[in-house]
Amino acid sequence: MNSTFLALLARDARVARRNMIPLMLQTFLQPLLFVFVFGRVMVGSGYMPPAYKSLLLPGIMAISMCFTGVWAVAMPLIGEFQFTREIEDRLLAPIDISWVAVEKVVSGLIQATVSGLTVIPLAWLILRPGLELHVTSPVLFLCLTLLVAGFSACGGLALGCSVDQQHIGLMFSMVMTPMIFFGCTYYPWSALSKFPILQKIVLINPLAYASEGLRATLVPQFPHLSLPLILVALAVFDCLFLVVGLRQFRKKAVS
Repeated sequence: MNSTFLALLARDARVARRNMIPLMLQTFLQPLLFVFVFGRVMVGSGYMPPAYKSLLLPGIMAISMCFTGVWAVAMPLIGEFQFTREIEDRLLAPIDISWVAVEKVVSGLIQATVSGLTVIPLAWLILRPGLELHVTSPVLFLCLTLLVAGFSACGGLALGCSVDQQHIGLMFSMVMTPMIFFGCTYYPWSALSKFPILQKIVLINPLAYASEGLRATLVPQFPHLSLPLILVALAVFDCLFLVVGLRQFRKKAVS
């Protein structure tokens, strides 16, 4: 089973190498635009205080990881199940059907992690001076980054096995857009204190915990949710999306 799983993963890596240019544009262009427009233009024009650079960076990293993980897993699954039927070849592999889905998640997790970590050097180059990062625990930061990448990849599995081709636009407008704007990406969770009902509602959004967690590990000088709550919430969302995604994958595979 291990060799088959690794062979599937190696196949995805080979496909990624063949599509290196589109993949690099997908991975690097979006974080670059977010960092430049919101961090450089808005702050440089005087519309935002210089400290906003540091406050914004974790949110940009969370958005980048969320988009990359969902896109890397959901879009290929939608195409393979509904058009190319390429998934049928993988389902014939000498491995349980669920492991085919897990391989997709691992591939998406790796891409999301790379996309998120890419934001830091880009921000370091573009947003200096004024960017203040304080990573007090690299191990905790790495664990939290993997949890965020996991929720995006598992969420991509659940969406990719639940959404039809004609509803892709609806998925991004009705699911992804509200997640971003109410995911504490451009502001800390404490900024919603004047809207107590909304402040409680956004706690059902996994992106809020991703943004707050990265904020707690990268720029702890700003207010954020407690780290134990963030870690538990992200772990729960990872497991929930994985269970839902595996169930939907099996249902699609046998239908």
